[in-house]
Amino acid sequence: MTTTAAGIVHLTERTPQVSGAEMVAALVPPPQFDGATFDSYRADPAFPSQQEAKDLLMTFSGLGQPAAKGGFFRRAKKGPEVKPGVYLDGGFGVGKTHLLASIYHALPARRKYFGSFIEYTALVGALGYQNTVELFRGADLLCIDEFELDDPGDTMVMTRLLGELVSGGTRMAATSNTPPNALGEGRFAAQDFLREIHAMAANFQTIRIDGTDYRQRAIDGHAAVLTPAEYERTTMDASTRGLVSDDAFPRFVEHLAHVHPSRYIRLIDGLAGIGLRDVVELDDQSAALRFVAFVDRAYDAQIPIRATGTSLDLVFGEEMLHGGYRKKYLRAISRLVALTHE
Repeated sequence: MTTTAAGIVHLTERTPQVSGAEMVAALVPPPQFDGATFDSYRADPAFPSQQEAKDLLMTFSGLGQPAAKGGFFRRAKKGPEVKPGVYLDGGFGVGKTHLLASIYHALPARRKYFGSFIEYTALVGALGYQNTVELFRGADLLCIDEFELDDPGDTMVMTRLLGELVSGGTRMAATSNTPPNALGEGRFAAQDFLREIHAMAANFQTIRIDGTDYRQRAIDGHAAVLTPAEYERTTMDASTRGLVSDDAFPRFVEHLAHVHPSRYIRLIDGLAGIGLRDVVELDDQSAALRFVAFVDRAYDAQIPIRATGTSLDLVFGEEMLHGGYRKKYLRAISRLVALTHE
């Protein structure tokens, strides 16, 4: 995305349209992962599963096994079987998307695609199921970030699509998010995913990645909140250097209901900053889920957020955080904290 213009815009006045062709063209890693490689992935020594995942995924990508340690005559260990699909299961901010993008960049492939779960389901909605199958048929690699089981309809459409593509030789790599320290309660369970794709389960290797959310290692646990005066001063100053948005939070959330989630990326096109005034706790689940989808797109684009009112990490109430979409809300909170400290 470019930020050649300067000034202030209102997202509530934007009603973007996205064609099927544009949606397909956008199936590449987010800008922040343009240069992601296995070499630039820094595994945390405190969590050995990170290095283990990196080694296995390098093999999956055709980069070979790491050299065996030990004497000259020591026989190298035989590597694990490389299956046509890998599934990364882990907490927030442990580098799963970085590793997924590393696969995309490393695997020599003529046709490869990278998108979030919602982008693929939106494409099916725009093109129709059979047209989407034909579009991806013969593709070398499909990367799916944040695979979700929240919506049974979307899940079955995607697993059916993956089943058809894997049988045709397409390789798959997918990630999901797991709330940290959840101890299995309320988390996205890898085994549930494998049961859903029952016919494909043997084709996927599940890789668990543990660790600490890197987005919160160097900052406090709350999103930054500005006073109205600070917000106005910051917005005006930023608008002299780039294009920034300024919207009242309640009206903005209402506007999201009139824009398909697949078009949220166009809502923020060209922005150098996002401003949200008078943030309040959300009491409608549908509105909250739309806001989560928007946060995902803002995070992919690495656009800072400035806000007044309620701290953005508190917009999802306790009832929501203990419900079936808990992992989505926790992921959004993690990203909101990071973006407000950008």
